Amino acid sequence: MRQPSLRRWTWGKWRLVRWIMAAATAWLVYVGGARAQTDEIQVYDAQIAAPGVFNLTLHDNYTPDGRTSPDYPGGIIPNHALNGVPEWAYGVAPWFEAGLYLPLYSVSGNGAITFNGFKLRALFVEPDAANRTFIYGVNFEFSYNTVHWNQDRYTQEIRPIIGWHLGGLDIIINPILDNSYKGVSELDFAPSTRLAYHLNRAWAVAVEEYDDFGPLKGFYAHAQQQHQLFGVFDYSGKPFTVEGGVGLGLTGSTDKVVLKLILSRDLN
Repeated sequence: MRQPSLRRWTWGKWRLVRWIMAAATAWLVYVGGARAQTDEIQVYDAQIAAPGVFNLTLHDNYTPDGRTSPDYPGGIIPNHALNGVPEWAYGVAPWFEAGLYLPLYSVSGNGAITFNGFKLRALFVEPDAANRTFIYGVNFEFSYNTVHWNQDRYTQEIRPIIGWHLGGLDIIINPILDNSYKGVSELDFAPSTRLAYHLNRAWAVAVEEYDDFGPLKGFYAHAQQQHQLFGVFDYSGKPFTVEGGVGLGLTGSTDKVVLKLILSRDLN
């Protein structure tokens, strides 16, 4: 179980928080959302690979009961589809991790296999987040998409990270903005949140929620919004860390049941 530090915040730390948020705001000036498939179902907690360490994370999610029509003509049908991607990460500095998602793939309900592009990631965090009470950071992902994965060839994710480690309890919020480079008003608000309890040093249970409210210029009506609630378990051990869960859709526009599995290990 994490042993959080209870050190007081200094003005210097608050200035760094403001700098990170200002950097995220600056990116918004140049960026825009459309619904698409999901390859990564995860709430970021600001923990990264140590400097010089390569890490591999395998993301897979399967929809046994989902939407039976694509989100747009030519798109992947979510029902009975498996989406996944290996995530290759490298610890550049105590506050910076670089990542590459490749290959991004899907296996549709009829057995067709498609390869869906790739993503580059730059994750900036406060160092040693696992041992701090208040955590923060920001993640930028840049995607190149195939036409059946997303209507837009180029998209980006802006993911601020805010959270608290309160003894055995974690509260993590990722107020995500997805964009397709169409302007600030077209940015899509798709936050994710996590409430976790650590049973011991190796095991934790959590509730996670993943939402898509729609573009900032005007959220979708509630029936068209996507809201999904996951029950999750985490195992932090050797040789892999494991995260698995079952998600239930809370609106008619959301897949009814989604299963996720994340396996991760350091390679050196």
